[in-house]
Amino acid sequence: MSDNAIIYSALGILTLPLLSYVITFFFGKKLPRQGDFVGVTLMGAAWFLAIRIFLTFWKIADPAYRVEAGFTWIQLGGFHVDAGILVDGMTSIMLMVVTTVSFLVHLYSTGYMHGDRRYERFFAFLGFFTFAMMGIILSNNLFFLYVFWELVGLASYLLIGFFFHKHSAANANKKAFLTNRVGDWGFWLGILAFFTATGTMNYFELFAHVDAGTIKGTLLAWAGVGLFMGCMGKSAQMPLHIWLPDAMEGPTPVSALIHAATMVAAGVYMVARLAPLFGTTAMMVIMYVGAITAFLAATIALVKTDIKRVLAFSTLSQLGYMVMALGVGDSPNAMFHLMTHAMFKGLLFLAAGSVIHGVHSQEMTDMGGLRKKMPITFWTFLIGTMALSGVPFLAGFYSKDGILGSALAFGMTDGHYIPFILGIAAALLTPFYMFRLVFRTFFGKPANQEKYDHAHESSWNMTVPLMILAVFSIISAGWQTADKGWFSKFAAHYDVPAIAAEFHIEKAPHDSHEMVAAGHDEHGAADAHGADSHGEPAHGDEHAVADAHGEHGGHDAHHDVHHTAHVRAMMMSIAMVILGIGGAWWVYHQKKVDPSAVQKRLSGVYTVLQGQYFFDELYGATVYPATLWWASVCAAFDRIVVDGIVNGSGHLTRLMSGVTGTFDKYVVDGAVNGVASVMHGFGEGFRRIQTGRIQTYLVYVTGSILVLVLVYNVL
Repeated sequence: MSDNAIIYSALGILTLPLLSYVITFFFGKKLPRQGDFVGVTLMGAAWFLAIRIFLTFWKIADPAYRVEAGFTWIQLGGFHVDAGILVDGMTSIMLMVVTTVSFLVHLYSTGYMHGDRRYERFFAFLGFFTFAMMGIILSNNLFFLYVFWELVGLASYLLIGFFFHKHSAANANKKAFLTNRVGDWGFWLGILAFFTATGTMNYFELFAHVDAGTIKGTLLAWAGVGLFMGCMGKSAQMPLHIWLPDAMEGPTPVSALIHAATMVAAGVYMVARLAPLFGTTAMMVIMYVGAITAFLAATIALVKTDIKRVLAFSTLSQLGYMVMALGVGDSPNAMFHLMTHAMFKGLLFLAAGSVIHGVHSQEMTDMGGLRKKMPITFWTFLIGTMALSGVPFLAGFYSKDGILGSALAFGMTDGHYIPFILGIAAALLTPFYMFRLVFRTFFGKPANQEKYDHAHESSWNMTVPLMILAVFSIISAGWQTADKGWFSKFAAHYDVPAIAAEFHIEKAPHDSHEMVAAGHDEHGAADAHGADSHGEPAHGDEHAVADAHGEHGGHDAHHDVHHTAHVRAMMMSIAMVILGIGGAWWVYHQKKVDPSAVQKRLSGVYTVLQGQYFFDELYGATVYPATLWWASVCAAFDRIVVDGIVNGSGHLTRLMSGVTGTFDKYVVDGAVNGVASVMHGFGEGFRRIQTGRIQTYLVYVTGSILVLVLVYNVL
C-alpha cells in the first residue's frame, strides 16, 4: 500500500463505526433485524482494512516508519491546532486489536442481545464506542487525543448503564464517568503543561522538545504524572480502579469490549505512545502504581463468586502488569501484553457471557458440571484461562514473561525489587483464582440442578467468536517474546535523537549546578554524559544502547544482566503457574481442603478481600463527604456572593431606574408637557377668536379701540 492508501484506509476505519452508529441509531427500528447487520457488516469492512494496514507494516518491518497527514483546524494568531492522523507500527497493532474484538463482539451480540427492547440502540452505541477508540489510536496530537478520550468516556457511560432501569446499572455508569473525570482532570493539566512549555501538541514535535530540554526537571515530572492520571482513570489503576468492577452491570459483550480492546486499553496505549514525555520521577510512579494494582487486584479475585467480577479483577491485575512494564521502560512488552490480553480476555468474557446466557446466573454457586452441557464454551474458556495464567506455548506466557523479565532486570540494575516481587506473586495468584473459576463452573456436580437442566450450548453466532479468539489466544504471540518475534516489526523504543533531528530544535543549555547521573535514559538513548536529556537521573531500559563513549563492555554487561533476568523470571513464572494450577486442583477439584474452613480461620483477611480493601468505604467516608461539603461551600458562595452581587446590582439598578423614571416623568416630561399645555391653551384661545365672521371682527376692532382710548385717557 502507498502512503495515501494507508491514510485513506485509516480514515475508512475511523469512519465506518461512526457510520454504523448513525444508521443504526436513526434508522435501526425501520431496518430488517433492527439493523444489526449494519454494524456487523461495517465492522467487518473495518477489520478488513485493518488487516491490509497490518500486512503492509509487516512487509515494511520498520517500527520507526510512520505516515502522517493533517490540516490546520484552528488558527488564532500564534495559536493553532492541527487535526491529523498518525499511522505507524503501533497504530496498526491497535487497529487490528480493536477491529478484531469489536467485530466479534458485534457478531456475538446478535445472539446474546436478541430480543432486547433496545436492540438497535445497543448496536448503535457499540459503533460509537469503537469510533471513539479509533480516534484515540489514530490521533497525532494531544488535543484530539483528549477529544476522543472524552468520547470514549461518554460511550462507556451509555453502555455500562445500558440497562438503566436497574439502579445498580445507573449507579455504575455514573461511578465510571465521575471517577474518570478525576483522572481526566490531571490528564488535561498535563496536556496544558506540555503545550504551555513547548507551544505544540504534536507527538513527535513534543518528543523533540523534551529531548532538547525545552521542558525538564520538576515541570516535566509533574506534567508526566498529570498525563499518567489519565491512564489511572481509563485503565483503572489504583486508587482510581473502583469503577471497573461495577462496570460489570453493563451487558456482557460490553464488558468484553471494555476489558479487551477499548476503554481500559486506552490508558496503556496513551502512555506507550507518549513514552518519551515521561521523566524518571513519573516513570517511578507508573512502575509502583502498576505493580501494586497487579497484586491487590489478584488477591481480591480469590474470593469473588460472580464470574464476571472475577474476570474484572483479573483485568485490573493484568493492566497492572502492563503499567508496571511501562514504568520500567519496557513499552514494547507492555503493548505486546495488551495485544495478547485482548485476545484471551475478550474470549473469557464472551465465554462467561455464554455461560450466563445458558444458566441465567452470574454466580459460581449456581453452576457446576457445565462442561458436559456446554463443550465449546468449556474448551474455549479453558484455553483463555491457560493463556491468562501464563501456561507455556500460549500467548499470555510470552508477553507476561517479557514483563516479569524486565521488572527483574530493573531490580537487578536499580535495586527496586518490590515491583518484581509483587508481579511474581500475582503470577502465582492468577492461575489459582482462574482455575478456581474453571473447576467451580465446569467440573463437579451441579450446584443448582434446575439451572443445570436448563443450561445449553449457545448458538453459532456466539460460539464462532469464541473459537476464533481461542485460536488467537494460542497463536497471537507467535511463540516468541516481543523483542524476537513478529511483534518486533511493529513496536520498539522510539529513536528520540532521530526524531529530534527532524525538527531542528535548538537544545536548551543545562544549568551549571545540574548533576548528571551515569546511566541510560528510559527511551533507549543516552547522551555523552550518560544521562537523559530531561535533566533528570536516567531511568532503566532493557534496550538502552551503549553510551556515546562507545563502552561496549558496559553494554555487554547490561545485556547479560537482562538475559539472566529473563531466564530467571521465566523459570519462576513457570513454577508459579504449576503451583497455582496445582493448588486450585487440590482445593477445588480434589477437595482436599475445605475453603469454608480456611475462610473462617482467616475471617479478617476474607472480610478485607471481600470488601475490596474498602476503597469505596474509605472514599464514602472521606472523599465523597469532602466533595459534597466543597460543593455546598461553592454553592453557598455562588448563592450569597456571586448571586448577591448580581442580584444586588439588579436591585440597585431597579432603584436607580425608578428614581430616574420619576425625575424623567415629573421634571423632564413635566416641563416639556407643561410648555405643550400652555401652547395648547393659547392655541385653543386663539382658535375661538378666529370665527371667520366680519361682524365679530368689527366688534373686536371696536372693543380694541375703546380699550386703547381708555388707556390713553387714564395714562
